[in-house]
Amino acid sequence: MVLLALNPLPIKVLSALLKRSDISTTLHSLHSVLLFPTNKDDPIQAFHKSFPDFLTDPKRCKDERFFISPSVHHQEILLSCLSLMKEGLKKNICNLDNHAIIRDISTQRKDHIGAALEYACQYWTKHLVNVLSSGHNVEEVHKAVDEFFTKHLLFWIEVLVIMGILDAGIYAINDIMQWYASVSYK
Repeated sequence: MVLLALNPLPIKVLSALLKRSDISTTLHSLHSVLLFPTNKDDPIQAFHKSFPDFLTDPKRCKDERFFISPSVHHQEILLSCLSLMKEGLKKNICNLDNHAIIRDISTQRKDHIGAALEYACQYWTKHLVNVLSSGHNVEEVHKAVDEFFTKHLLFWIEVLVIMGILDAGIYAINDIMQWYASVSYK
């Protein structure tokens, strides 16, 4: 997840997104290749761009124990994002009254949405377009995306508005259409 995240994330956000409390122990064993900030709220990053490039290239990383298949792991991240949104999104997520001004709700945004749900809302479709459009798990992805659209679409749009990135929703819809079109033709 650290290597394929579209925005570097702190351990706490990675744990919430992946729903794993043991992530800190696992990641700290990689301290020679990952940079751990002194502030726990700062993101973990690879020391050098060549590290993720090496691990995600089957021509360069010959050892299967270390190879990271981008499409497989993007699918795992996508499903984690969809699961987190399924659990966290709701109507009036920040409990705003009818006269709230969106730009003045930073405290409510942090308390009610949080960084993990913000990441999921902003980047889930970017992970979707990196999922293979054929194979045995396509049906699972298709089903999860369909459920998202039937039950959580408006709540997702609400969070995008609160985050001030509603325009990202337009690009996200384009990503979804692109993925569905590729599935339809295979």
